[in-house]
Amino acid sequence: MQARKAGAARLIGLGLVVVGLLYPFAVYLGMGHLTPRMFAVLLGTLWLARLLGGRPSPLERTIGVFALAFCLLLGLADSGALLRWYPVLISLALLGLFGSSLLSGMPMVERLARLTEPELPPAAVRYTRQVTWLWVGFFTFNAAVAAALALWAPLAWWTLYTGLIAYLLMGLLFAGEWLVRQRIRSRT
Repeated sequence: MQARKAGAARLIGLGLVVVGLLYPFAVYLGMGHLTPRMFAVLLGTLWLARLLGGRPSPLERTIGVFALAFCLLLGLADSGALLRWYPVLISLALLGLFGSSLLSGMPMVERLARLTEPELPPAAVRYTRQVTWLWVGFFTFNAAVAAALALWAPLAWWTLYTGLIAYLLMGLLFAGEWLVRQRIRSRT
């Protein structure tokens, strides 16, 4: 029973990742066929299933609560303009998580690093704090650009940025950080 529940939770989590990646294109292509309320129901159902279907991490729980609040607002307002704010919401939720981890407790990147390397040297702890700040900057930038595009840009520009460019920038940040980390490790 536990294995089945864990498998279902992973499948729902994978569904949310796929939906997140395809969301801008679904909005772009689906606005003529689906109402915003239908988007809210579909997206909200996935998030609710994720929160109820397993043991979500604090990160998943926090983002899930924000996402469900957004879906409720979207469903009640039934506004096409609100559809563009989902990527902003996700960036702000991640910004909040990464930023708050710098203020109290262990920085988010350090937590992630300790999953594979529980005993981090002091230099690595300092490095993870710097990388957490870097991600805070990225999520701030990403939320601002996505918000500006949601407010003032044509739907095609919003789709291009939130559906492709933002992910390319995130990938470049991951790759660049990995290269820097390898260089630092080779020195020690």
